Amino acid sequence: MKESFWGALIISFGVISIMFIYFFQNVTNTDQQNYNLLRETTEAAMYDAIDYNEYITNGNVKINAEKFVENFTRRFAENASLSNTYVIEIYDISEYPPKVSLLVKSTKDTNLAGEVVNFDVTNKIDAILETPY
Repeated sequence: MKESFWGALIISFGVISIMFIYFFQNVTNTDQQNYNLLRETTEAAMYDAIDYNEYITNGNVKINAEKFVENFTRRFAENASLSNTYVIEIYDISEYPPKVSLLVKSTKDTNLAGEVVNFDVTNKIDAILETPY
């Protein structure tokens, strides 16, 4: 009888530990995916928003703010996970020199022991477009 209780205890600890690993892995993957998506999308949108007329006439690398916002939201929406809720806040866009400051907040819902738990994952990036001179 004593050995069977130990066996049941070990199996229950195993199941609980697997649940915790799955739970924290899900939240960690969400944070890493959001950061990589934010970094890559910001870089691509900045390259898309370069004002080539300004570069040809004056030699200055300058971005168009409206074009950056349009490209960023389009690219981010195409690649974002549909199971999350996102809030994108653009704090600063400097056209010359090209610099942007962004904040992306996402809410991840998970189910833990019958209760829905919400996690807010926040990623912030300040990007400066560097070009070889």
